[in-house]
Amino acid sequence: MPGTRKLGRTSDHRTAMLRAMVTFLLENGKIETTVTRAKEVRSMAEKYITLAKDNSLHNKRQALAFITKEDVVAKLFNEIAPKYKDVDGGYCRIIKTAPRRGDAAEMAIIELI
Repeated sequence: MPGTRKLGRTSDHRTAMLRAMVTFLLENGKIETTVTRAKEVRSMAEKYITLAKDNSLHNKRQALAFITKEDVVAKLFNEIAPKYKDVDGGYCRIIKTAPRRGDAAEMAIIELI
């Protein structure tokens, strides 16, 4: 997995959280989370968008092994990846927002460009 941030979670919990967040990002196009989580999600999401640019069965199966919804994988390969066909990376944007009210954690919005 890209990055070395542990995010205060065990490895199983961290993997499950990142899988869910990448799935929601690709499904909705935008999510709000903390800055450190957003940086990890960006790394993983860009990896799978790059993978989807080559539309092969092997790549679809690799994406299905990580992304939790089949319709999101179909959307990734049919809609999202062709949009970035001529782009060599930088598919996500992180915009910092106001601190979270409860614990003042730095919040950010991550979105597909």
